[in-house]
Amino acid sequence: MSEEEEVAREAVARCEVPPRVDALAALTPATGDGPRADCVQCGEPTEYPADHPGLTLCPVCAWQEAQRVACSG
Repeated sequence: MSEEEEVAREAVARCEVPPRVDALAALTPATGDGPRADCVQCGEPTEYPADHPGLTLCPVCAWQEAQRVACSG
């Protein structure tokens, strides 16, 4: 292989785009069968399984909590 062909091949290899990752899917917990954890603020079922560690919030309460935290000075 000539030097020009090697340089061209390396340039193509550097310009390859990595596979696209769906950001929302990466942040959304996997849903499956089984009991769901209840939201600690409103009691509604969440997307998390019942054995999920920590405080669980439904999407509405999570959004409201994020708004409160963002606006606190």
